[in-house]
Amino acid sequence: MLRTRVLSAIVLIPIVAGALYLGGWWFTAAILLVAGLAASEFYNLMSKADLSANQYLGWGMIATFILAAFQASWKPWLDFAFTFLLLASLVWHMLRKDRSAPGSDWIATVAGTLYFGWLGSRFVALRELPDGLLWVALALLSTWITDSGAYFVGRQWGRRKLAPRLSPKKTWEGAVGGWVIGVALTPLVAWIMGLPALHGLVIGALVATVAPLGDLAESMFKRQVGAKDSSNLIPGHGGMLDRIDSLLFVVPIVYYYVALIV
Repeated sequence: MLRTRVLSAIVLIPIVAGALYLGGWWFTAAILLVAGLAASEFYNLMSKADLSANQYLGWGMIATFILAAFQASWKPWLDFAFTFLLLASLVWHMLRKDRSAPGSDWIATVAGTLYFGWLGSRFVALRELPDGLLWVALALLSTWITDSGAYFVGRQWGRRKLAPRLSPKKTWEGAVGGWVIGVALTPLVAWIMGLPALHGLVIGALVATVAPLGDLAESMFKRQVGAKDSSNLIPGHGGMLDRIDSLLFVVPIVYYYVALIV
């Protein structure tokens, strides 16, 4: 399993790094693709809970959030598009006669747009800030360091279950180990990248704190429907949602820290 995970990472890391480096439409298009794939997996999970979301309208609303973060001048038209799609989704579910709980179906549709549209748009918003390339890279690396630290510490010394109802394999030892490693190494990574080490320390603490919550949030949905992974899209890693669950918490937090404090 570890070998497969490493091989998949070797293939994916250059693609992610290339899109991040190029920025602009390249990065925005990559986020649109990633958010769309993750949303599809989320809606498929919801279908196992007998919730029938409208994926097409959901994807459309997700795109309006992400595009608005990249093209501020388009925002009035994108606001109109989102409003139209939101109302259309409500009418769609209202008129369906083959569903016994159309209100719950609509809630699932809209929940996906917020989960992957609004949170996903913060990836683009962070990249568009001054030194956005470095801040996004720091958020990604800090998350990877924290997750890897938690994985290896938990595997070696994990005994006490962190949240058995949501994720039976996660342990307090792994969570604490990941937190310590993330906080310790992120300032060094920031310094190497030419960013202030003090901001790296704060971001390391923020990332190490919220990354496990993002992971557990996805686990909440998977455990509800008895799924191990969101899909088998990425060998050794599961689905796209499995890869970005922590980042959906991390990147918005880093964005607001950089935008409001740095």
